[in-house]
Formats: sequence, structure tokens, C-alpha cells
Amino acid sequence: MTITNWTWLFVTITFIIYMIIAVRARAASTGAFYTAGRSIHPVLNGMATGADWMSAASFISMAGLISFMGRDGAMYLMGWTGGYVLLAMLLAPYLRKYGKFTVPEFIGDRYYSQTARIVSLICAIFISFTYVAGQMRGVGVVFSRFLNVPINTGVVIGMCIVFFYAVLGGMKGVTYTQVAQYCILIIAYMVPAIYISIMLTGNPIPALGFGSTISASGAEILQDGSTQGRYLLDVLNSIHNDLGFSEYTSGVRPQIDVIFIVIALMVGTAGLPHVIIRFFTVPRIKDARASAGWALFFIVLLYTTAPAVAAFARTNFIKTIHNVQYEHAPEWIKNWEATGLIAWIDKNGDGVMQYGPGKAIAGKPKYTGQSGPLGQALVANLITESKNEIYIDQDIMVLASPEIARLPNWIIALVAAGGLAAALSTAAGLLLVISASISHDLMKGVLMPSMSEKGELLWARCGAAGAVVIAGLFGIFPPGFVAQVVAFAFGLAAASFFPVIIMGIFSKKTNVYGAMTGMIAGITITTAYIVYFKFINPGANRPANWWFGISPEGFGTIGMLVNFALIYVVSKVTPEPPQEIQQLVERLRYPVERTVGETKISTDARRPY
Repeated sequence: MTITNWTWLFVTITFIIYMIIAVRARAASTGAFYTAGRSIHPVLNGMATGADWMSAASFISMAGLISFMGRDGAMYLMGWTGGYVLLAMLLAPYLRKYGKFTVPEFIGDRYYSQTARIVSLICAIFISFTYVAGQMRGVGVVFSRFLNVPINTGVVIGMCIVFFYAVLGGMKGVTYTQVAQYCILIIAYMVPAIYISIMLTGNPIPALGFGSTISASGAEILQDGSTQGRYLLDVLNSIHNDLGFSEYTSGVRPQIDVIFIVIALMVGTAGLPHVIIRFFTVPRIKDARASAGWALFFIVLLYTTAPAVAAFARTNFIKTIHNVQYEHAPEWIKNWEATGLIAWIDKNGDGVMQYGPGKAIAGKPKYTGQSGPLGQALVANLITESKNEIYIDQDIMVLASPEIARLPNWIIALVAAGGLAAALSTAAGLLLVISASISHDLMKGVLMPSMSEKGELLWARCGAAGAVVIAGLFGIFPPGFVAQVVAFAFGLAAASFFPVIIMGIFSKKTNVYGAMTGMIAGITITTAYIVYFKFINPGANRPANWWFGISPEGFGTIGMLVNFALIYVVSKVTPEPPQEIQQLVERLRYPVERTVGETKISTDARRPY
């Protein structure tokens, strides 16, 4: 069968599975809609958390970024994985013990203020929409290539699917759907990685093949007998040197920026509302820690494979595209060219594709609706000082990798189904956060406290439906590559939620004035920095113009530090929290002894609430 037929088969089967699960696990109460009735087993919750967290950025875009950034791309691996350690140690058990549905509800109660709750729910909605933009963009990329439809049409299809199972099933339906989606995405990621690792190095474990030597079959695939017996990374470094790039294993990004991006991603992970809410779905507090541990295990399977996928894809890509006559170009190039995500413009008129440092064109080519070279349509955007003739969207590297390696059609289609599973699973989790913020925190918590459970559930579903539409618009008009957009969301979470939650748990003297000042200042300064360099003056988005050499992706760390500083200073010079709030924090962090008759009983953090 053709790639398109295989893709339709896999996508249809997986979508049917998602919808069946949504129908069978549909939510009939607000408890089921928000927290799945707190009935999810830690292993299943860990798997669902892995799917919720390993979004289109992890599946589609992260290895693509590493392919183009080399060693610098490791900051995404370190940041996103390290964030889960913070989450498991500092947040998950305490928030689960507190026993509220949402992060804004925790902030509103801890800081004894409806205004603080409103500010935090605005932050939650803003962050979630930023994050969901990357997921819908990923859905569009998959549909545009493998189902032969424009990216925007693919986004609309994804919107319809998410609308069905998120609005109907709530957290209960989404959780079980995410378990299925994790199984699909990890199989789809690992199968081609193992296949390519064996082909290039003879090692069936991609993480080890990444550091192995090129086998005889690998040298034949690369059409270069001199590569046999050499280490894969040495070969890739040599290719980079020959083309004028810096070595793949060298870092060129300012060290301070790498450090700040890693920190922003770490604390952003620990502050993301759609991840935190997952730990409210388990029966007991100790299950929250267990869920975080299982999530790490399931995440590691993909994250230890990503660097290998990046190196394999980069090597195969350059070897199959550079110095090749366009008329003899591999079929994968022409397949992807029709989507506008890869393009060739013949700058010197020799009919040969030349790949090298620098941009081939300014901006991005537009989908033409037909296959064939897009060069003539790109002349107006030509960058003459660069000899590079190839435009390639970084988001296609993982999806195109099986095609570049000439793997069987069914494997190529399987990767497409995995990419959709990754994007849709996270999109559903984010939409539930938005839905809960609207129905539980705004309508029930502020505007209509006497609302019935039935009315709240209706508002939750209406909120999710509206969020789907807005998310689709963000997917059609994304502000950057998938992983870049997601990095912005992590930075915003780091600058707003993380300091307020941490201080709320570990400092009983932190008050509402400090929390609100810090939260507003942190997210404002981070948003302003991102907007300036990404939208107002994108031409200035380079290290020489960044504050202290820190990029928009890493500026969330500055926002976080500003937030912490203002929380501390303002809380010092304003009235202390009420005594009952300080006692609440004591109970949240420490075992509390209570006396029954003459017996002292210790109530510790393992007690279910």
C-alpha cells in the first residue's frame, strides 16, 4: 500500500480507539470532568502524564531542533526532564495533599484572595493557549504531508477530534485516551529509531547506536565507503566541517543562554498547570509521587532516543540532499516540497541542490497546492549573501526521517499516527485546564458561587469548546517552530506560577500582596521580552541584542527571579497573612500531631485528602 493509504488506516484506527474510550469513560460529574474522580492508578496516571507532557514538541520538534543545533539542543532534554524531578520533589505531593481541583484555586485559597485567583487563572489560560498553539501546529504538519491536505485543514481536523473526546470525556476520558496515545506514540517513535540504528550502525539500541561506528550497510546507505568503521558523530562532524558549519558536537550558543533556557524549562515544567492537575487524579498522596516516578520512566524511553534520532536524521538528510541534481532528487524531497515545509531555489542556475550555512530565503514558503520546485515563487525572498539553496522547516525532521532512510511505507505512516497522538494528547490536557479555569475558577469560584454541579459541568464543556476554536486559530497562525512556541509557554509558567506555588508551600509569611505583585511582574516582563524580539523587532533577535546574552526562550528565568524577589520584598513590608493561613501552610508541609484522649496521633503527608 502507499504511504497515504497506510496513514489513513493507522489514523482511522487510532481515532476510533480515542472516540470509543471517550464515550465509555465520559464524565457525568464535575469530579470526573476535572480529576477523573481521583480513581486513576499511579502507573496509568504516569503513562497518561507522559503522553500529556511529551507533546508535539517532544515527538516532532525536539529531535529536529537537536539536528540543527547539535550539542546546544541538549538544553531541551536537560530542561524538560529535570523539571520532572522538581515536580516530584517540590510540588506534586503538597498540591495533592491540599486537595483542590486547579492551581488558581490553590493560589486563591493560599493567598486568601479572589483577586489572586483571577490573576492566576488569567496566567493559566494565557500559558495554556501559548502551549496549545504548538500542538495544533504539529497536527497540521502531520496532516499536510501524510494525508495530502493543507496545514490549516489539518489543524481543523485535529480540532474536531480533540473537541469530541475532551468535551465529552473530561479528565476521565482524556486520561484513558492518553494511556492509549502514549502506547501509540512510543511505538511510533521507537520502531523507526531502532530500524535506522540497525541499518547505520548494526546496534538495535538507538541510544547506543548514537555512539557506535558506521557499519558496512550504513556506509552503503550513506553512499560513502570511507565512513565504514568510523564513529557516527565523527562522520557527522566531518560533514559539517566540509560544508562550513560548526561541528555538530560543539556548542555555539552563549553559555549563559543555555543555562537560562535549561532553568526556564525545568521550573516551567514544574509550574505548568496541565501537568500539575494530573496529580489530582490519583487516590492518595503517595500515589502522586509514584505517578511522577512512573512518568519519568515512560518519558526516559523517548528522551534517551531523541539525540540518536537527531543524529541519524541529520546525517541521512545531508547525504541525500547536498550536491544532488534536482531531477535525480530522492522522492521524499518532492513529497515534502508540496507542503511548503521544504523548498529548493536554484541560485546559481546549475540544477544542483546546494546545502550550507545561512538561510536560503527570508521567511517561509507558502503551500502551492501542487508538487514540484517552488524556486520561482521564492525569488522575491532570496537571500543573496547566502549560498544555501535549501529551505527546510525543522519540524519535519522526525516525520521525514523514515522516508529519508527509505524505510517501509507502514513505518512512515506509523510515525504520522504517533505524531498525531503526541500533539492531541497534550492539546486535550491543555484544553481541560482552560475549561476548568473558566468553569470552576471564574464562574463557580467568582461570578456564580451558587451554581449547581450540572451548570458547572455545562460551563466546563462550553469552555472547552470555545478553547478548541481559539487553539485552532493559534495553530493556523503559529508564532514559531513547535518547540520554540512550547519553550515560550514554559518560560511564562516559570515566570508566573512556579515562584508563587513554591513560596505558598514553603514560606508561611508570604502574603497576597507579594504573590500578586510577583506574578504580574514576572509574566509581564517575560511576555514583553518575547513579544519584542519575536514580533515587534524580529530582526534584532540575535545574541548581540539580547539582554545579558539571554534569548526569549530563556528569559523566563529572569522573570522567575524578578517574581521571587518581589514576593520576598513586598511580603516583608506588608502585613503578614492571617494566622489560619500560616497554620494551613504548617499543616501542608509538616506532620501535625493531634490528641485523641491520651494518645497522640500523627497525621503525615501520606494521608488521603
